Amino acid sequence: MKYTLVAWMRDKPGVLSRVSGMLRRRNFNIDSLQVSHSETPGISRMTFVVDGDERVVDQVLKQMQKVVDVTRVEDISDQPTILRELALIRIRTTSETRSEIMQFAEIYRAQIVDISAGSLVVQIVGTEDKVDSLIDLLDRFGIEEMVRTGRVALNRGLREGNRKAASSVWKARSTPNHNGNRNEREKTGGV
Repeated sequence: MKYTLVAWMRDKPGVLSRVSGMLRRRNFNIDSLQVSHSETPGISRMTFVVDGDERVVDQVLKQMQKVVDVTRVEDISDQPTILRELALIRIRTTSETRSEIMQFAEIYRAQIVDISAGSLVVQIVGTEDKVDSLIDLLDRFGIEEMVRTGRVALNRGLREGNRKAASSVWKARSTPNHNGNRNEREKTGGV
């Protein structure tokens, strides 16, 4: 079974390397890994998918909590969540196939984001199944290049209670302005 885990960590050089090294050393099978800025300045959010059973997930959670720069880790697999993935797909085209590819993109509510004489780039955002399905359809035209973000996830509805406290080792600083300062949120020390 695939489990979706979310970890919040200090936004500083080497943290991602320590986390991924810990996962590799313990031989955990990670299907996807996505890291980005979070709503809190100085904190990055990592969403990753672990393939295994409950024992494996329990071990991953325990090991992640031991990493000093990880402030919180959570298994959101059994919670109501919004799961999305983004894919950019470059497909070879001819004058005969271009309109058919564009129709497939329209059916899947994907967007054509670049067109050239011999190819076009389709952008799709949706569930992994939706992305996989469109890729299967486009594969017969000849996919030249493709990139996928991996799973990103947010819980549905309002989070219960306030955010859990950060670890006692390090607490994230927060700003009183709930809109946040975008420049502060996006400052990175190089996760």
